[in-house]
Amino acid sequence: MADFNVKENKFDYVRGYTIDLDMKTGMSSMKETSKRYLSQMRGMFADDEAYEKMLKEQGDVLVYEFHEMGVPEEPGNLAFGCSITYPGKVGDEYFMTKGHFHTILETAEVYYCLSGHGYMLMESPEGDWLACELTPGKALYVPERYAHRSVNVDPKEPLRTFFVFRADAGHDYGTIETKGYRKLLVEKEGAPAILDNPKWK
Repeated sequence: MADFNVKENKFDYVRGYTIDLDMKTGMSSMKETSKRYLSQMRGMFADDEAYEKMLKEQGDVLVYEFHEMGVPEEPGNLAFGCSITYPGKVGDEYFMTKGHFHTILETAEVYYCLSGHGYMLMESPEGDWLACELTPGKALYVPERYAHRSVNVDPKEPLRTFFVFRADAGHDYGTIETKGYRKLLVEKEGAPAILDNPKWK
């Protein structure tokens, strides 16, 4: 069915618009992605020695990327896009996104897994934490006040998710960069396992 009165390849933030989303790649041709390479993840992984060795031997590999559709960061709007976390490990710790709180802490977010296998690792400032599995077709509600990061536990396939949240929420990466997460997702005896983060402050 046609989208009447919607101009092709145009974002109309007042009247609405549609985009074509590739379900295999999680990408749209409408906007460039933002990329995060291994060199930009210094301090995020628990095993610093394994991190430096990987960076030296394998180079500045791409860990994850994401793209948003550029919705104005104003109350009442919804920001959305796709996140792609690639397969890999630093030591025994799976590749992951940096993770963040929202600047407006009372902000929830919804994720929908398009492909791959992973977890959403979450924690609140009060110390509550949980890890929710992500598989294709599964939707996840991240509650307000929870930092969240995507973790890819598949050895071969990228983890691709669609996300949506209030456009004016902002992102607080600094708290995670300073404190880290309380828990880590690592491979142990061939399966994902949760460990305490020895670097958590």
